[in-house]
Amino acid sequence: MSASPTPEEARVTSTTGTTEPVASRRDVRTVIVSSLVGTTVEWYDFFLYSTAAGLVFNKLFFPVADPATGSLLAFATFAVGFVARPLGGILFGHIGDRVGRKRTLVATMIIMGLSTFCIGLLPTYDQVGLLAPALLVALRVLQGIAIGGEWGGAVLMAVEYAPPNRRGLYGSWPQVGLAIGLALGTGLFGILGAVLDDANFAAYGWRIGFFASIALVAVGLVVRLKVYETPAFRRLRDLEGRARMPFMEMLRDRRGRRNTGLGLLSRWAEGVAFNAWAVFSISYTTETLHLAKSTILVAVTAAAVLLGVALPFSGHLADRFGARRMFAIGSIVLAVLVVPAFAGLGTGRTWLVALVLLVGLGLAYPLMYGPQAILYASLFPTRVRYTGMSFVYQFSGVYASGLTPLILTALLAGAHGSPWTACAYVVVAAVVSAVATLAIRKRDLFLT
Repeated sequence: MSASPTPEEARVTSTTGTTEPVASRRDVRTVIVSSLVGTTVEWYDFFLYSTAAGLVFNKLFFPVADPATGSLLAFATFAVGFVARPLGGILFGHIGDRVGRKRTLVATMIIMGLSTFCIGLLPTYDQVGLLAPALLVALRVLQGIAIGGEWGGAVLMAVEYAPPNRRGLYGSWPQVGLAIGLALGTGLFGILGAVLDDANFAAYGWRIGFFASIALVAVGLVVRLKVYETPAFRRLRDLEGRARMPFMEMLRDRRGRRNTGLGLLSRWAEGVAFNAWAVFSISYTTETLHLAKSTILVAVTAAAVLLGVALPFSGHLADRFGARRMFAIGSIVLAVLVVPAFAGLGTGRTWLVALVLLVGLGLAYPLMYGPQAILYASLFPTRVRYTGMSFVYQFSGVYASGLTPLILTALLAGAHGSPWTACAYVVVAAVVSAVATLAIRKRDLFLT
């Protein structure tokens, strides 16, 4: 990949006579709804697992005498999904850059829905022994592969349909799917935990959320099949400008390597922030502090709703002030917030724990997650964009997201419950992310 203009940029600056595909307002609305519904379904499925990992999987699939060890094992399988995500990102990114965004997204939704439904059918360790966690890990891998291909495509459907001055806003709408998916998953588990006692919740209640995935997938497919391919990809296809090997082409170019490396580093804080507030906090407050799980799930659900409201606003700020600047500010806010936040969690006071989650997940986290879509889409030209941004987002997810609950749990256990080593880890991640984000040069971006 050279630094010369891609077919997309060449069309804008030259007189090739190529007809520009024009999207109607109806097309754009359909794309936004499709991206939002699609990411909602995918994130509901993916993070339903994380909620179950902190509440029941440690007992049903990894029954050990020490609860902390059970939680570590459950979070290890949670991390497996993130390890599989780069594979899905490269695989489906290649297909998306070669065949198209729409077909790829239909495939990822079907894989995610079926694997999630099958988790609800799994026998427990007491019923089949080691086969139970083995099957759980296998299905988690399929979830990871599916979500690895979903995020980049859903974001591109929105960004590549957006007018230049509203790409941040449009790109933030698929991000709202994470908030809605998290709210649906934790909200449903919160309701089930409130109406069922612990024995019935462990026996069958948790499975209801996984079975519900099929209905959500059916709705998502109906909407997604109505979407046309993006104008940017249609231009690329008509000009025969598609990359033969997108991943290798991305890495051959100096600018591509630099953007990829800085993108990977920048993602650290965002992954740590989300998984600290939305995943680790559930296990920490219910298992270590012994707060009622239904109360904590309601607090996380409320924070997720606030997150969904805040994300389009942060996308708008990215259009106004720049995605790099907003993302870096979000990283710095995380570094400043983490010590008082962990102190608040450690008090065990329900109202203060809820406040920490509302501020951390609902208000501070959107500063990074809202601008992220347009920031990472801007790192790559159209011909390798699906592959490039999927690789950055999904590979960084291994250490930034998947390992975070495991690392924080281990740091707390090693410090005998003291949160300060865990806080130090979060601060380091935040500082590295801020520096890397600001190091991305504006002249190296393909969408400005």
